[in-house]
Amino acid sequence: MSKILNALARKDAGSVSTRHGEVPSPAFAALIEELEHAKAKLRRPGPESDRPESPVQEAIRTERLQIGPQSPLLPFDGSRLNGSHQEAAEQYRIARTRITQHPKQPSMLVVASAGAGDGRTVTAINLAASLSLKTEGDVLLVDADFRHSSVHKQLGLSAAAGLGELLEGYASLERAVIRAAQFPHLYILQAGSPASNPSELLDSARWKDLATRLRQLFEYVILDSPPVRAVADYQLIQAVCDGTLLVLRPDHTKRHMAAEAFEAISKERLIGVVMNCVPKWFPEQDGDLLGQQ
Repeated sequence: MSKILNALARKDAGSVSTRHGEVPSPAFAALIEELEHAKAKLRRPGPESDRPESPVQEAIRTERLQIGPQSPLLPFDGSRLNGSHQEAAEQYRIARTRITQHPKQPSMLVVASAGAGDGRTVTAINLAASLSLKTEGDVLLVDADFRHSSVHKQLGLSAAAGLGELLEGYASLERAVIRAAQFPHLYILQAGSPASNPSELLDSARWKDLATRLRQLFEYVILDSPPVRAVADYQLIQAVCDGTLLVLRPDHTKRHMAAEAFEAISKERLIGVVMNCVPKWFPEQDGDLLGQQ
């Protein structure tokens, strides 16, 4: 950790276990079953006319992600693999390998940061996309930052009901989830615009129940959260996850904020650290994008 804190010095002049096997409410279980059926039908081979029509199948919509040519997001498109995009793509593949080969075999991860502007959301999106390219299962990217949600904006998606409305009971899971056209195994759940206090939504039995069911539906679940020390939300999000990836940014993240983030995340929970926007000398001297602690 000292290497990481030293790298940040130039700028400076968080349990409840997921309960596998817990029986959800009948209504919620029915929604999950419909989602499973809809996902299976989306992948069924053969002409469209051979598929039985189903309103649930139509409910899971597929949208094309809108990414600009200079965006740091999704650097895996062949037309954008040049220069810094190619280097970034390789670093995310390294991070993906570190995750898939991690001794704890984490499947549900929260991506957090010490403060705003560290690149947490970009990292969450790119990690989810890179995992979806490798795994035979499905990957779900969840925007759990209700207070400053930006996943849908960065991906060029229209605002729609999401996690907030789902937890409030105003939306069903199969209607809130979006499938990415360019990444067939990547699904996205927006934060939405809940009327309730975010901490109250996350400190509920329905949130824990949903987390349990998402583990059964997806190979990996990647959650974008608020900064570690900003609000209580992070602690409630990480409580249902297998671990945390902490994003830090040299020449941006303040040293004392990074130290506080390390204190807030137990050693058992910290899967690794992602150093974002590093100078080229940093990987050569101090390790690559994802460093285990």
